[in-house]
Amino acid sequence: MEEPASGGPVEPGDDAARRRLDAYTYLSAPERLEHIAIMRVFCGTLLADLAVPDVLAKLRQAGGPGAALDVDTLTVRLEQLERWGNLLRGSHTVKASSIAEYQRSRARYQLSRIGERVQRDADGVLAEADAAREVSNELLALVERGLGELVELVGEPGGVEPQEGLERVSTLFVQFAEFADSVRDFYAYLGQVLARYDLDSAEYQGFKELLLDYVEAITEDVAFRAPRISAALDTLWPHLPGLLERLDAHAQGLAGLSAQGEGRADARVQRSRGRELADWEGLRGWFRDTDGQGSQVDQLRDATLRALQSLLANAKRMLRSATGEMSRRRDLLRLARWFDEAAPQDAHDIAVAAFGLYGARHLGVPPGGDEVVPAYTSWWTGPVVEVPVALRERGSRAQRGRTAAVEDHSAQKRRLREAAREKAAARRAAADELRSAAGRFDDVRLTSAALSLLLELLATALGNARLRRAGAASEAITASEAGAAVFGLDDARSEDADLDIGLTVHRAAGARTLLRSADGDLLLDDLELGIGRARAPSDGCAPAGGTEAEAEVGVS
Repeated sequence: MEEPASGGPVEPGDDAARRRLDAYTYLSAPERLEHIAIMRVFCGTLLADLAVPDVLAKLRQAGGPGAALDVDTLTVRLEQLERWGNLLRGSHTVKASSIAEYQRSRARYQLSRIGERVQRDADGVLAEADAAREVSNELLALVERGLGELVELVGEPGGVEPQEGLERVSTLFVQFAEFADSVRDFYAYLGQVLARYDLDSAEYQGFKELLLDYVEAITEDVAFRAPRISAALDTLWPHLPGLLERLDAHAQGLAGLSAQGEGRADARVQRSRGRELADWEGLRGWFRDTDGQGSQVDQLRDATLRALQSLLANAKRMLRSATGEMSRRRDLLRLARWFDEAAPQDAHDIAVAAFGLYGARHLGVPPGGDEVVPAYTSWWTGPVVEVPVALRERGSRAQRGRTAAVEDHSAQKRRLREAAREKAAARRAAADELRSAAGRFDDVRLTSAALSLLLELLATALGNARLRRAGAASEAITASEAGAAVFGLDDARSEDADLDIGLTVHRAAGARTLLRSADGDLLLDDLELGIGRARAPSDGCAPAGGTEAEAEVGVS
């Protein structure tokens, strides 16, 4: 779109719009690489018209797709570019020594304005389309500083000097245009990347840091400086008409050309940025909502939010991939590339390997064991075999539905291990308490855990004890004598090797053992308790009161 002196966009008619769009045709033509090489030759000159031999020499010097063109083909390409509006016929006089030279040299071409602009944009796209452009965030601080200084100069008596004002306005808008373009390019690149659903963990980590650090710094800086810039523009706004008039009076530029050629299409002039009130309105609308459509700062904030949402979507996809719900986009693209590069027979083999799509073949279900069908029997007349419903309807015997995942019991196992460790620690503490209280049970008060361990050892010892008849330990005890006999306890002992504690029980007439604990008191009559350490594995089972007594403490 061309912009007139008034600053508003020109609305061309259908014919004018079609002629301008024709200038892009060479970029999509089959010979586009040759056309681009030719246009680069013309873009390397200024106000120069070139004949076919001149263009041909430069193409061969540069190399590339255009170096192989001959004179006739190059002439056709130049004429086509002229019809599209990218080149113009030159008006220089041709000097030739022969008719053949005149025919080759009489057609001279030069670059048109729209052709130069289209080629410059095309080279920019080819060079930097896939690159991530850094945001020139420092320029926003310069814009804020320049506006503040311009406000101070306008408010001084006599106003700002025209030349200084022109320099400051031009610098201000160049800085702002560069900053706005870098923001637009960066967010376009960011949207292209986050739209992918095949990011691996390394790429995801890199873009996550990019969003959390780089984008956050941009949005915070813009949010911090936008109110300041908007306030400076509000202060400067009443002075803008007078400032622009002084600048036009000092440096009119090409404004006089448009006034002289009013009504002519080639006389329209695009003023420098900042010389029209519309430019200032666009600058103001970037930082503040002036038309109800939202400011660019608001759009920047919304774009950052959408980028974070895309990042979360990729995070959810990567979490699903850990459970098997993984996107196969990358695998399918690799398979498609194999198909594209393969020969026909290799493509068939790849399809068979990838999808299991074999050629047509006869399939059958074996008959029962009691049926013998000769090999020469036709399927039409052979016995019918019952086919399962799943095989008949789906062609597979496999069960449908997802296989249930194995239940994870790691948390329960962890809790059980912790409970077992706590129980073992409590038993070790109870064993230490019993060993320290041995010989003085009347003076101490046992804990519930210590009394429980003591009762456990006592029950085991009594269960392991052997009855004997007093005075006749070697004689057998009959049922008629059992009521009148006096019995003693032999080998009444129990121990716990893990806790390194042992208990020996002796029968002693008249003995009384009192055990005090938090749960109550326990009185043992005619029993003596001995508490010591567990015996070594090599120790024998000596009876109580023997050599083992030295390692025990008796309590009566």
